[in-house]
Amino acid sequence: MAESAQKGKMIIISAPSGAGKTTIVKHLLQIVPRLSFSVSACSRPRRKGEVNGKDYWFMTENEFKQKIEAGEFAEWEEVYPGHYYGTLKKEIERIWKAGKHVVFDVDVKGGMNLKKQFGSRALAIFVSPPSLEILEKRLRKRSTETEEKIRERTQKASREMEYASRFDTVLVNDRLEETLDRAVEMVTTFIENSK
Repeated sequence: MAESAQKGKMIIISAPSGAGKTTIVKHLLQIVPRLSFSVSACSRPRRKGEVNGKDYWFMTENEFKQKIEAGEFAEWEEVYPGHYYGTLKKEIERIWKAGKHVVFDVDVKGGMNLKKQFGSRALAIFVSPPSLEILEKRLRKRSTETEEKIRERTQKASREMEYASRFDTVLVNDRLEETLDRAVEMVTTFIENSK
């Protein structure tokens, strides 16, 4: 029990692209002081304004594969062809050593893999858009994707929605302010309840 409390807990926020998981994670980090963000690694190109080590640990596909071979990931996935995403074990250890709880912004399969590994020490929240049509509108509003990418992400989202029931809870992101309040309530309750 004491060892488990020392190591901390983890909050896994997963969702289809465009459902609002990043917005929710940023809000949680502002409101819940004992949380610390786990920076994921990825092999996709950096988007404008993204910072290495803050938004992601950016690396080449070869560098990513070398770290897979070396067993440096707690979880990883080839999310799109040639675009790998994963959680470095050293990120989790760094946060727990600092006496904080880890919060993840990860894709659906990554979230399920983390939950499977860490069990009751992890709260897995699936963020769902109100509908696939609304999700597609949100992706278009971003203006960061080509028409082909939007179609690809929408199709992927449709498949990911099928995994929602495997998470501890589903949070429908319909009205943002209410969604943020519910997320804070879920997370603080989970952190305060010792196992």
